[in-house]
Amino acid sequence: MDSQDATMSYPRTKGILLVLIAATLWGVSGTVAQYLFHQQGFSTEWLVVTRLIFSGAGLLLFAQTSGQQNIWSVWQNKQDILQLIVFGIIGMFGVQYTYFAAIEHGNAATATVLQYLAPVIIVCFLCFRAKTIPVKNETIAIFLALLGTFLLVTKGNIHTLAISGPAFLWGILSAYALAFYTLYPSRLLSKWGSLVTVGWGMLVGGIGFSFIHPPWKFQGDWSLSAFLAVVFVVIFGTLIAFFCYMESLKFISASEASLLACVEPLSAAFLAVAWLHVTFGPAEWIGSFFIIATIFILSAVKR
Repeated sequence: MDSQDATMSYPRTKGILLVLIAATLWGVSGTVAQYLFHQQGFSTEWLVVTRLIFSGAGLLLFAQTSGQQNIWSVWQNKQDILQLIVFGIIGMFGVQYTYFAAIEHGNAATATVLQYLAPVIIVCFLCFRAKTIPVKNETIAIFLALLGTFLLVTKGNIHTLAISGPAFLWGILSAYALAFYTLYPSRLLSKWGSLVTVGWGMLVGGIGFSFIHPPWKFQGDWSLSAFLAVVFVVIFGTLIAFFCYMESLKFISASEASLLACVEPLSAAFLAVAWLHVTFGPAEWIGSFFIIATIFILSAVKR
């Protein structure tokens, strides 16, 4: 490889590394959340509202200080305001709460993999909206998603459930929430960018849920490890992960970043097994790879 090729490949390598870091941090933060729920007695409600408020404020502060745009301008248009409130409460809060509830009732590995059913849900929705039937690749992806979910939930035995009913329900709901979260804010993202849209979405969702579960209403056992775990979820698992992902899009395409982000469920599964001793047998691993494979299959479909 000559010097010119090396120079051209460096930005791409940088982009790949950034998205891998982001996806790994997301996956690890799910496992850290499981530690807080199962071993420190923290509640899903408190962690979600705290994460949304602090992370949202951090993203908006960065957007404002970086001088990209005025973060308050989004509140000058009635349509933007309405969409932002819907996105914050239903989309942002919905995807955060259902995901963490799935972890609290089950484990981070299963919850993260189930959430990756979202692309298949999006495909089914787009087919329904366009009044078309799925093409070959989409059909294969849907079949693999169903088979993967079956293996993940039952370990291949139709007469038993490997996870609790609530864990399965919240996991499926998190996939639907992620599908909504992905599709709904397209207009806001194109107009205001990701920092402002996601930042306000987090803050609106967190403040809105504070009226139901205020952040000072806490349960659990504080310790140095618990404090560091919360800091990791908020700072590394949200802010830094988001910055790395957005920065990666400067060097690689969005489709490539989405594919590389599949490291997230794998990192969550490996860490949950190694650190928290979550039981993850051959059937669960095969089911997980089937679900993750749908991302690669669907990447070849243009819709």
